[in-house]
Amino acid sequence: MSPILVRPVREQLEHDRLIRLLQTKLRRKYEVAINPGNEQNTPVGNGPTAVFPDLVLLSLERGRRLQGVIEVETGESVNHLEALAQWTHLAKLRAEFHLYVPAGMVEVARRLCEDNHIVVNEIWSYHSIGDQVRFTLVHRSREAAPVKHPVVAAPDPAPPARAPKKPVRTAPPPRKAQKPKAKTTKKPARAQKRK
Repeated sequence: MSPILVRPVREQLEHDRLIRLLQTKLRRKYEVAINPGNEQNTPVGNGPTAVFPDLVLLSLERGRRLQGVIEVETGESVNHLEALAQWTHLAKLRAEFHLYVPAGMVEVARRLCEDNHIVVNEIWSYHSIGDQVRFTLVHRSREAAPVKHPVVAAPDPAPPARAPKKPVRTAPPPRKAQKPKAKTTKKPARAQKRK
């Protein structure tokens, strides 16, 4: 929680409940550490520059690499001071920054982000229906999307060289059965004259 803002008790309880709901929801994809209320359990960064977002998303792999941070705001905390005190620092981290705001404060949050040049990967709205809370993705930043290497258009390739055509071999025409030539014996010319 920002040192600038002191939430009313009811809002603080709702805020911490939302943090725990998100922790449960995201457990399958990440190792989720939380900093509810005034607790400072898991910092992001070191020393005086360390920040304590509401949720810290770490990879499930052995290195526990930082994957993202989430800041949950209530109606009272979506304001210019909060944006400058926390959102700007969270947006500069080398991880995705997701912002959760009440459904009625989405446009205010967008405007604060635009006015202060804060790049938020995703803005989610939430609203309660009885004991259930519904989360809705309302904004995804194109600027903050993972960098994809641009596809450079290659010059049109020359048509592939054609291999010389091989003559199509067909079966030779069937040979006519040749009759063996009968041997004719030549009679000596003398014998023919005698007849």
